[in-house]
Amino acid sequence: MTDRLPAGKIPFSLVYEQGKSWAGKEIVVRALANGLEASRFGFAVSRRLGGAVVRNRVKRRLREIIRRKQIKPGWDIIIIARTPAVTAGFMDLSQSVGRLLDRAGLAAGENEGDSPRTD
Repeated sequence: MTDRLPAGKIPFSLVYEQGKSWAGKEIVVRALANGLEASRFGFAVSRRLGGAVVRNRVKRRLREIIRRKQIKPGWDIIIIARTPAVTAGFMDLSQSVGRLLDRAGLAAGENEGDSPRTD
């Protein structure tokens, strides 16, 4: 892909087709290396989870959780909410996101700033 997308735009279809996924009870994380200096995030919350108020609450929680996490640069990451995310508390959801990011190798720890894993 030679054309660069604007920094804020995530190619959802590309991440779904070519990215790897890690699933938990409340959420699924899909990620694809983007070759940029920053990671970009997208959130998918289906209408099956509830009305607009419920979906927006889940998205607000997920955005705040990601804001608080240290994430390695160079990734397009989509967080997909599952039905249990609606009733999960903030801390449970945060732990679930943390576990999946750790499993995916996306959480920046003491080696923050390392280049993204491509395997």
